[in-house]
Parts: sequence; structure tokens; C-alpha cells
Amino acid sequence: MVKRTLQARMEALAGPFPVVFLTGPRQSGKTTLARATFPAFRYVSLEDLQNREEAMEDPRGFLRRVAAGTGVILDEVQRTPDLFSYLHGMVDEGGSGPFILTGSQQFLLSQQISQTLAGRAAVLELLPFSVSELVGREPLAPAELANPKRIPAERPRQSLQELLYSGFFPRIHDKDLEPAAWLDGYVRTYIERDVRGMANVGDLDTFARFVGLCAGRSGQLLNLSSLGADAGVSHSTARRWVSILRASYVLDLLPPHHENFSKRLVKTPKLYFLDTGLMCHILGIREPGQLRVHPLRGAIFETFVVAELHKLFSHHGQRPPLFFWRDSNGREVDVLIELGATRLPVEAKAGETVARDAFRGLEHYVSLSGDAGGVLVYGGEESYLRGRHLLRAWWACT
Repeated sequence: MVKRTLQARMEALAGPFPVVFLTGPRQSGKTTLARATFPAFRYVSLEDLQNREEAMEDPRGFLRRVAAGTGVILDEVQRTPDLFSYLHGMVDEGGSGPFILTGSQQFLLSQQISQTLAGRAAVLELLPFSVSELVGREPLAPAELANPKRIPAERPRQSLQELLYSGFFPRIHDKDLEPAAWLDGYVRTYIERDVRGMANVGDLDTFARFVGLCAGRSGQLLNLSSLGADAGVSHSTARRWVSILRASYVLDLLPPHHENFSKRLVKTPKLYFLDTGLMCHILGIREPGQLRVHPLRGAIFETFVVAELHKLFSHHGQRPPLFFWRDSNGREVDVLIELGATRLPVEAKAGETVARDAFRGLEHYVSLSGDAGGVLVYGGEESYLRGRHLLRAWWACT
């Protein structure tokens, strides 16, 4: 098993909190992590029909039965959302738990937890592997991103194109599977099933076209009117479907930073997929070599960098303080990271060489903000200081 960065945080929270809720996309390794972290806990899957029926018909009796012992892992809890109300009562009675809950429908489960388990549950988010997890190295702490002395030595055996193409879902790497075949099954089985379970999407062909349009817009400002028109659905339907895709961890929205420096700023979020392999598959890319000349190569690389930064914080048990910055003249920084009293601007460039104008966005931003410098993650292999900015090789970005 690949060691997951989030494991230490899970262990630390399971004592102070009677409930630890582990969420994330399907097949991101939640069950594997929970069972490896708490091997002595009883494991109960609510995908199992018998367990699910008992949990729905006699929730109190079900919880008393499974909670008898040192702890319990309840897997796929989104299958029985009404169980949360009864879990609340059992937790308040004391003498049982801790409960480790796993589930893959973010908004539904977060709403249930906020309503019934507020103050009693710690919420953690597990995404697919990060580069540091793949190579088995200690990940950077978020504050170390701009430190030139913390450049890791270990790098993946795969090339940049191979990793962007395959993505980071654990099963592809654990079993050395063909990415195209596995991702095709993932789209058919999980995305479509989650959609059916979360909303009344009558035309799955139209929805699939909508997902493809989102993949083609990863890294761009979210334009619901354009998305809806191109897919043949209304603005409100496009908004609802984006929410569904966020809830299923297919994509996320990067908000604009609020600091304006006396300039008029864009207020629309940017859309990003959370896995480049899934994005490439939906875009119809069927071999790594196609990425070298693909018109969306830059957007795919930028998506990779944003996803890695998201994992850096999420896998440390933190809410990712990630934004982007763009003024009305189109000058922008791809990612702006809030680090307490300081901010770190990050740019992503897919090329293996970096021209001087690649620093234009960073230079403009720091001239306004007064921050010390930024980070440029690029498609090359070396990491070094260039003026007041740090270049990080793609494989050393976190």
C-alpha cells in the first residue's frame, strides 16, 4: 500500500472526535486508508444490501450492534443518509466509537454532518495520489513551497506526459492498469451512477456532452451561459450540473482573490478538473504522446498543478486556501495561496524552458502586493532560483 499523507491526521483526530468523516471521489482510496489506519476497528460496508436494509429498517439496533467494540468503520455512508440522526444520539450517549465514516458525495454528506453532527465530527478529504505519495517521499509543508532548500530528490519513474495521461487514481498505479480502459469504466460506473443518485438527470447523453465541455474549459473562467448553450440546456441546469460534478469530486471551482490593490478584478471563479487522467480521457486523448502537441496541453498542465496544490492542503487535513488573481486588463496569477499573513503567487507553464515573459504575471502581482516573490512550476526537470522567483520542476511542485 502506498503511504497516504492524510493517515497521520486521521489517527490524531480519531481520539478527540467521536466521529471522523473521510470523503473524496470514488476510488480515491478511502476504504483502504481507513482500514489500514484502524486495523482493529470493525469494518461494515453499507454497499452490502443486508447491512443497508438493517441500517434503514432498524438504525438504532444496527448502530448498537456494529459499535460494540473498540471502534467501527462505516463505509459508503451516503447510501443511508438517515443514519446520521441516530448516530448523533449514540455519540451523545457516549461509551461507543470512535466512528470512521467514508463517503463520496461531498455536499449531501457535508449537509447531513452540519445538521446532525456539528462539533462532533472531523471532516477530512482524500483525493487521488499526489506526486509525493507516488514516489514515497515526505511531502512539503504548505509553507515550504517557496523554500529553495526544500527541493526533493526523488522523482517519479513516469514522464510528465505519462502521468498527465494516466492521472492519479490509486488503482491505475497499484495494479499497473491501462488508464484508458479503467477510466472508461470509471466514467460509466461511478460518474453516471452518482449522477442518478444525486439528481434527476433524464438525458445522460446530454450530461456526458456537458462533462466533455467542462473538460475542455478546465482552467478557464466559469461561464454558465456558454456551457448551457453549448450543451443545449438552460443556465439553471448548467449551474445544477456543475454542483453535481463538484459534489462527485470530478471538478472544483477556484475563487478569485478578494484583494483588489485599487484595481477592478474579475469576480467569476475558474473551473478545474481534479484529475488530469480523467480530463484527458474525456477529451479523447488515448496515448501520452498526444499531449506534446495537444492544443489544451497548457490547460492540462495547469490543471495538474492546481490539483497538486489542492492535495497538498487536503492531505494535511486543511481546507485549501487557494485562489486566483486577475485584473480587468487580463493580467493574472494562476494560483494565489493564502499562508497566514503572507501570500504566495504560483504560475504554471507546461514548457520545458522558461522565457523571460513567463514571469510577467508574477512580476506584476508582486509589484502591486509587495510580496517577496513567487513560484513558477514548469515542465522541465531542474529547480532553481531565477531572480526573486523560484522555478520548480513539475515533479517537485509539492
